[in-house]
Amino acid sequence: MAISASLLPEFDYEMATSRTVIERVPEDKYGWKPHEKSMTAGRLASHVAEMPAWATTGITQDSLDLAGGYKPFEGGSRAELLALFDKNVAAARAAIAGCSDETFMKNWALKNGEKTLMTMPKVAVVRTFVMNHVIHHRGQLSVYLRQLNVSVPSIYGPSADEGSMG
Repeated sequence: MAISASLLPEFDYEMATSRTVIERVPEDKYGWKPHEKSMTAGRLASHVAEMPAWATTGITQDSLDLAGGYKPFEGGSRAELLALFDKNVAAARAAIAGCSDETFMKNWALKNGEKTLMTMPKVAVVRTFVMNHVIHHRGQLSVYLRQLNVSVPSIYGPSADEGSMG
C-alpha cells in the first residue's frame, strides 16, 4: 500500500472532525480565552483552520523559513474560518494523494533564518507537524467549547453532549 493511501483515511476523519469543532465556536466569543496565557478562541480556531496548508507546504517544498515573514491567520467570522479550512484541506488532500512514497521519504526542514529548527521526512511532516498538531489544538478548542457551554461534538467516541458517534 502506498503511504498516501494509508494516510488519507486518517486525514479525512481528522479534518472532518476538526471542521465540526471549528463550526461550533461562537463568533461572539472569538475574543474569549480561558487564561491570560491562552490563545483567544478565535485565534485558536484560526490556527486549526490554517494548519492543513502546512501539509501542502511540507510536501511541495523542502523547507519553510519562519524568518520569511510568516503571519498567522486571524479569521473574523465562522464563514471566513471554514472557507480557509476547506480550501486548505482540499489542497492538502490533493498533495497527499499525489505524493509518491519516494517524495514522502525526502527530508523537510523548518528554519528560522540560518538556524534549522527541525528536520524530518515529509511523511512525518504530514503525520506529526500537521495531523497530530491539528488534533492537539482541536482538543484545546473542545475544552474551550465546554467552558463556553457549547455542545462538544463526538470526536473519538460519544461526548457528554452527543451520545453517539457522527
